[in-house]
Amino acid sequence: MNSIMSRRNQNSSAPSPSSLRWLVFSLLVAFHLPSISHAGWIDEDTPEEDRTTSPCKIVPNLPPPKHMPRDDDDDDKKKHHRKRHRVPTVSPSYYPTYEPTGIPSSAPTSITPAPTPPKRIYDLVFSDEFNTPNRRFKDGHDPRWTALEKNDYTNDAQHYYSEDNAYTDTKGNLVIKSEAADTTIVGFNDVNLKKERVTKHFKSAMIQSWNKFCFTGGVMEAEMALPGKHNVGGLWPAFWLLGNLARHTYVGSSEHVWPWSSSVCTEKSRTAQLVSACDRVEHFGLHRGVGRGAPEIDVFEVQSGETKAGHGEFLKMPVGQPFMSSSYQVAPGRLPRPGGGWWPAPGQWYSNLTGGMNTSLNIAFYGTYNHFRDDTDPASQDYWSDAISYNRQLNSSHFGKFHKYRVEWDLPDKNGTKENNYTETFGYIRWFVDDEFVLEIKGEGLNASGTGAEISSEPMYMLLNTAISSQWGFPSKCPAMCPCKTYNCNGGFQETCGFSGGFCEMLSRPAEYKVNYVRVYQDKNDPKQKVGCSTKERPTRKFIEAHEKKYMKEGDDHPLKPIQNGGGTCSLTAPQKKVIPQSCGGVSHGTCQSKTKPPSCQCNGNWTGPHCMNPAGSDDIIWDPLETFADLGFWGPNFTKGGMGVLTVVGLLAGILIAAPVVLKMGRRRREGYMRVRSSIPSAPGYE
Repeated sequence: MNSIMSRRNQNSSAPSPSSLRWLVFSLLVAFHLPSISHAGWIDEDTPEEDRTTSPCKIVPNLPPPKHMPRDDDDDDKKKHHRKRHRVPTVSPSYYPTYEPTGIPSSAPTSITPAPTPPKRIYDLVFSDEFNTPNRRFKDGHDPRWTALEKNDYTNDAQHYYSEDNAYTDTKGNLVIKSEAADTTIVGFNDVNLKKERVTKHFKSAMIQSWNKFCFTGGVMEAEMALPGKHNVGGLWPAFWLLGNLARHTYVGSSEHVWPWSSSVCTEKSRTAQLVSACDRVEHFGLHRGVGRGAPEIDVFEVQSGETKAGHGEFLKMPVGQPFMSSSYQVAPGRLPRPGGGWWPAPGQWYSNLTGGMNTSLNIAFYGTYNHFRDDTDPASQDYWSDAISYNRQLNSSHFGKFHKYRVEWDLPDKNGTKENNYTETFGYIRWFVDDEFVLEIKGEGLNASGTGAEISSEPMYMLLNTAISSQWGFPSKCPAMCPCKTYNCNGGFQETCGFSGGFCEMLSRPAEYKVNYVRVYQDKNDPKQKVGCSTKERPTRKFIEAHEKKYMKEGDDHPLKPIQNGGGTCSLTAPQKKVIPQSCGGVSHGTCQSKTKPPSCQCNGNWTGPHCMNPAGSDDIIWDPLETFADLGFWGPNFTKGGMGVLTVVGLLAGILIAAPVVLKMGRRRREGYMRVRSSIPSAPGYE
């Protein structure tokens, strides 16, 4: 039957053009975005009593008293030689005193003691207790961490990073396994800039929270057992932070970015810092006049071995192997600077450094000279970076037994706060082991250096790894008749002679770096402290998206895969009480669905990953929200890969464009009072 539009004097509802646009946009978003439960970053297994913390006490390494007691003194001698001294009687003081005195006061003092400042409280914002066994960290499996599957070309690395060498055990620990095992790869060498076939004779693992979880300021601590033996050098376990603008082992992302932390425009920063305070044009969401980079905070880098303090390369140091090196690596570096192995002359190094007991300034390494082969003007583009570090003596108990490692990071503030009369503050970084003070670096010392370097305000991500490098813990001098070119525990003399004594014997069984937990706390009353990899003050998202190739290896479509929420193959007969991939983590994690062929996992709200083995997690506040279709993941058709997906998207968009004018016209007519009614005129033959 035909129908015509008849005008009626009544109100009728119809979509406006703007509401239709929003409807289309909302449908596209709804179809594209996965359904994920927002759980924050706190592991539900973290005990309640560990969900807050306060600053640890600083106990500096005080000099010994001037008059030390003699070893041959004993109580009898002290008794015989003790003399009585008459103490004079003194009159009471009628005036208040500013310091304690032996003279009694006859009246109460009028001075009111200064109030004790309130204790600073930090609240838990991130935790991973690693209590789920058989958890893996492959790209796309875990919201918090990514295990690398990649060759490491940095620092004369002898290892290949395998995603299979990072997992959780049945005792509630993350395990990073290092082993003597071959891996042959054909890949692009990020350092030599060419494809090559390489066989690495060691496997290890690195997990990093890059572009997933980052934080700016606060407290980070972890409980760990170090791998290997305290007296056998060669392993390089580390726990550290790095600015989100650089992705470690992806060398292109670090050039002229690592480890810059400066917002001062100088001739050096103009040419050597990729994003400097000299820039007056805003690109990729970065703020004009704000220098950016990726400074590095090393909670520890551990070196084991047999060389004691006062011997060999530690001849002039009171700390020898085994030690942990805690450092802040920053650019631009100082000039002039001390030479490696020498104590700095007055004014040659940073002030406002305080070390704890059993520590020493690390005079063996003051930093790095950075040169990149593609630079056209090395004189202006090369730069020094500084490693401000102290070594802390360790012992055999730190290897295989758990100890707590902690860093406290306070941000600089140019404007100050009401509490400090709006006075500029420069921030600090403090390190602790088992709550015992190791090192404090105050931002005042960096400011006084005149380089423009400062305590980091960058969003930083966490890294855990064990490296094997000929630069770290191997013999400082190559043994006689040894080429020291190839290191292979399963090779002949020329491939085994360059190791430290006992290294290959130690790796006859895999060495395990174990982590009981990692926790991050922040002061909720400090607005500068934030969770997020791209904040309003220090955005990173658009820059990374615009330079994706620098953050991924050959063959990747994007730097990180989206997190797979279920879909892993499972077994309908697997015991549901066991937390194993075949059971989708058991009844509390997910269920094995028989509707799919083969059966696959469907995750509960707080669990994700292909087999529901990984706790969900996300930022509570998105400081840098998505704005465009590209931001939402609509990358546009890739005609080189073609297929029905491209045709479907093109057809859908074409249909929307064709239908939109008709729908909008109908909406306008209805708003004018027209409505659709049936006609009483019969249809002409042949037109029904």
